[in-house]
Amino acid sequence: MAKLRVTWVKSGIGYAQVQKKTLKALGLNRLNQSVTHDDSPSVRGMINKVQHLVKVEEKG
Repeated sequence: MAKLRVTWVKSGIGYAQVQKKTLKALGLNRLNQSVTHDDSPSVRGMINKVQHLVKVEEKG
């Protein structure tokens, strides 16, 4: 299964509380932190909600 590397690149200040909680659910606690997740529809949905705050790289 493919992996996704998600990096938090923009602050969540000024955005909806739901988006901040989505960042926490992805495992992101600090700006510029990266986490790796399996590529699944649920993870893709969370990334889609905060796509303006994160950078996503596919890892084969």
